[in-house]
Amino acid sequence: MSNTPKVTQSISTGAFSIGGKNPLALIAGPCVIESEKIVRDIAEKLKRITSDLGVPFIFKASYDKANRSSIQSFRGPGLKKGLEILHKIKTDLDIPVLSDVHKEEEVEPAAEVLDVLQIPAFLCRQTDLLVKAASTGKPVNVKKGQFMAPWDMKNVVNKLEESGNKNILLTERGATFGYNNLVVDMRSLVLMRDYGYPVVFDCTHSLQQPGGQGTKSGGQREMIPDLSRGAVGVGCDALFMEVHPDPDQALSDGPNMLQLDLLPELLEQLVTLDQIVRGKEHMSLER
Repeated sequence: MSNTPKVTQSISTGAFSIGGKNPLALIAGPCVIESEKIVRDIAEKLKRITSDLGVPFIFKASYDKANRSSIQSFRGPGLKKGLEILHKIKTDLDIPVLSDVHKEEEVEPAAEVLDVLQIPAFLCRQTDLLVKAASTGKPVNVKKGQFMAPWDMKNVVNKLEESGNKNILLTERGATFGYNNLVVDMRSLVLMRDYGYPVVFDCTHSLQQPGGQGTKSGGQREMIPDLSRGAVGVGCDALFMEVHPDPDQALSDGPNMLQLDLLPELLEQLVTLDQIVRGKEHMSLER
């Protein structure tokens, strides 16, 4: 048995590639677009941090959080305004962007702006949504549902492939473990890699406690470094991480988001670990 992870297919995001023999990539940003100023400030800081460490970076923020515990919960600016903000960040800062799509009618306008389309975990079995996203030709990042086994994702992969799209990323974000709790099975990253596509570990949503605070979800953000190290040790191709300058004041998912100031030290450690796991002291980006 090899001591290094199985090499997956390399998926191009435009600016760089994820998977293959490429170094660990980071998908990061706030849970939701709270305002244009807040997301721009976060994006600028993330770009500086990742540039300093040579980490390939995709900015993430949701224009609409359709899956909230309460009808009163903040959802974001919506499709039109949200995409306008993401487009400005993409062009002004020259970074690729990612966001969730929830309905078929969102896919085409979203694909005009986004470099990667993301399918939320609760929608990962929605065939029409997957087919529509695949039809754009854009990379599609599918989060494994909390209710699914890793081998169930083979059907998701087949739906995308048979729709003519092999630009696929598969994300582990924890599995339901009783009420209001999730647990991460690191074997999932290994098993999903067998489908040949890059695997991503969502180290913040995996620590969410869905509905754990009644009208909103709780979380265990203090464990983000531990699970991140575990996933990189297993050999994931990218990390998905929601960050915020002040998680306690965040309008969505604050309990499971990483405080932005803590990222540089953690990311430096994860880059070093990734190099050890891949058995190389230096890796250049595949372009």
